Amino acid sequence: MANDIVDLLNEKKQLIDEVIKKYLPEKFDQKYLEWSLGKARYSYNVEALQKVLSEPIWDFLNRGGKRWRPALFLLISEALGADLKKVREFVVISELVHNGSLVVDDLEDRSELRRGQPCMHIKYGTDIAVNAGNMMYFLPFLALMKNKYSFSSDTIAKAYQVCIQELINIHAGQGLDIAWHNGLANADNINEQEYLQMCAYKTGTLARLSARLAVVLAGGYEKQEDVLGKFAETIGVAFQIQDDILNLTATSGKNNFTEDQIGSDITEGKRTLMVINTLSKASEEDKKELIEILNLHTNNREKIGKAIEILKKSGSVEYSKNYAKEMVRNSWAEANKILPESIAKGKLKKFADFLVEREW
Repeated sequence: MANDIVDLLNEKKQLIDEVIKKYLPEKFDQKYLEWSLGKARYSYNVEALQKVLSEPIWDFLNRGGKRWRPALFLLISEALGADLKKVREFVVISELVHNGSLVVDDLEDRSELRRGQPCMHIKYGTDIAVNAGNMMYFLPFLALMKNKYSFSSDTIAKAYQVCIQELINIHAGQGLDIAWHNGLANADNINEQEYLQMCAYKTGTLARLSARLAVVLAGGYEKQEDVLGKFAETIGVAFQIQDDILNLTATSGKNNFTEDQIGSDITEGKRTLMVINTLSKASEEDKKELIEILNLHTNNREKIGKAIEILKKSGSVEYSKNYAKEMVRNSWAEANKILPESIAKGKLKKFADFLVEREW
């Protein structure tokens, strides 16, 4: 199954990157700038815009990335019988917004590496990174502007509403994460439900956007949008839980992790499901030590190793793995009821399972 889904993702990635290059080419020219920005009242400096937008953004995009959110959009569109030639343009939305959020997230977390290379703010400067990250939030909405006559005005209006709401949500989720890994708002006593809501907004929201947008553009009905949106959100949350697990359990040289990246969530002081579960049942001594290490934001490998040891000893790693699998299983049961039988539906089920079981 894993090989099938990897092949599927690689296949979709080619299409997705083709679309991204239409909306954000690797090489800017006058014709593109007039198409995307409008005719200049005075004069465009093409080289300057190339240096501060296309160059740093494509340096970032070409490092990799799984493109699973737009792939999810395409799978759900296919499962709903949408005209893929009409909707394919919209893959640009979730993918560029996602990458913009990573650039900003790296700044906020003071990260040094992303996908094995220096973060954009380190390589190009904070000013370029902030501007390019923000550009990736807004530029993909050109897809709605340029394709507005391919759909009814009501459909386009609904698509805008979906996108705007989810972009509001993602910033709320990031805000919660920032508060907690900075030890604010009683961070040591947050519960699972509060954590899951943070994940639903921080990581689940762009998956939910992909699903809801697919339903809207396919002409689906309200219950499909609700159920498939929740299914996609659950995949996103489970994906985050698995990411957190890999951050502690990956082996250097494998899983796309370097030695310095293993345990980086401890350095950032992140309150993950594993941390919350451990704090609910560990000894007072272990809880105290874990909180102290998280609040230190330390790079000390010995202290990071001690925190990981406490988390593993409590059984929270296995607990979190099982939690993620059960979430997806329950959510699929609902999605299964409202999707017609098709090859695409089968792929969608395998896709969801793969994202939870993955080791990269």
